[in-house]
Amino acid sequence: MKQNRVTPGARVTVRAVAAETGLSIATVSRVMNGRANVAPHTRDLVLRAMGRLGQHAPRRRAGPEPAGGAVYVRCPYVLTDYFGIIVSSVAETLEAHGRPVVLNAGEAAQHAAALPGLAARADLGGAVLILPPEPGDDLERLRDQRFPFVVVDPRTPPPRDVPAVSAAHFAGARRLMTHLVELGHRRVGIIGGPRHWLVTDNRQAGYVAPLADVGVLPVPDLVRFVAEPTTEHGYRAARELLDLAEPPTALVAFNDKMAVGALRAAAGRGLRVPDDLSVAGFDDIEVSRATQPMLTTVRQPLEEMGRMAVNLLLRLLGDHKLDALHVELATELVVRASTGPARVTY
Repeated sequence: MKQNRVTPGARVTVRAVAAETGLSIATVSRVMNGRANVAPHTRDLVLRAMGRLGQHAPRRRAGPEPAGGAVYVRCPYVLTDYFGIIVSSVAETLEAHGRPVVLNAGEAAQHAAALPGLAARADLGGAVLILPPEPGDDLERLRDQRFPFVVVDPRTPPPRDVPAVSAAHFAGARRLMTHLVELGHRRVGIIGGPRHWLVTDNRQAGYVAPLADVGVLPVPDLVRFVAEPTTEHGYRAARELLDLAEPPTALVAFNDKMAVGALRAAAGRGLRVPDDLSVAGFDDIEVSRATQPMLTTVRQPLEEMGRMAVNLLLRLLGDHKLDALHVELATELVVRASTGPARVTY
């Protein structure tokens, strides 16, 4: 297929898209003008070509968009702890702005093809997608359809021009490991999250940096990744690490729930926390203050993430330009009683 060169910032013409796709000028014109009498496959072909050529599709013209159109909030996970806080913040902020919410949540929603039909729904003004399981190609397709949406805590690196909000995972993980290094810990077990999540990579990099600063190279035997960041998976991973011939003096878990599992594993080995073993989590959800001892952790601004996502979306709906598309909110180290000076031996 012939590739057409377009000057950056220039408007893509109907003729250029027709040449790119091999379709007629009339067909391309119907798509670019938001007409309804176009086959879905043909519409998708034109939108992809427009994306390659540097222009997004015009807003759909299926009918007038209501000024108070509903916002589709997709969170395909159980709404407890982490996700429940974000969704509640999103819903409360939208309500304050007079925007109704259409909620798509629960683990069963992971298997539903939710994104393809959003742009065709006249009742929706935009969407907030929380840790979306869909690949980047699906997000780009939705973007090219000019449907306004914001991603919260992206699972994979978001496309460059897709607005996204997350916490500063690398900085938070680095500060936590620096705390442990300052306490004398050099052999630290890391219980990471799912391998395919962007947040896992960022936190892993943050944990490794302070150890490298004191000359400690990464030890693969001291790292475990889990399929789901649950208490049970944290317990199993911690048991494996504590059963090593030379066990770690500290464990850092992907989240607070996994850290609770690590505390249970330590108790099962007869280890005292923090005298024999330091344990730390991430997120600072309510359970971090219900353990004995209470958990050292990294506080994420979960409510602010929800509010920021809504604010970005409202700016999109108002046709305002976003100067900052990928926003990272600061995290905070919260030191409690579950971490202490390192012991060389048990």
